[in-house]
Amino acid sequence: MNTPRTAPTLGTLLFLAIVMALGLYFTFASVQGDYGLFRRIQVESEAAELQAERDALQAEVAALRNKTKRLSDDFLDLDLLDQQARDVLGLVRGDEVVIR
Repeated sequence: MNTPRTAPTLGTLLFLAIVMALGLYFTFASVQGDYGLFRRIQVESEAAELQAERDALQAEVAALRNKTKRLSDDFLDLDLLDQQARDVLGLVRGDEVVIR
């Protein structure tokens, strides 16, 4: 037995329109929003850059600590002292020739 098909009522169409609008809104928010995928990728990229910068700074601090230790009273590296005197004070030995 065939029943005649009726057109969807206004309430059904309104319900479907609201559901579609909410679905589109939440999809957009999950991709473009403050806590969306694009923001997460940006934050992870910034974190990787900051970690690389931190590692470089840690290496620089370690090098400076090593140089400080080598110039301390407890452990004096004469070669480093000579190099620093030449660089900072511009000292040269009498038997050396300076070319600029």
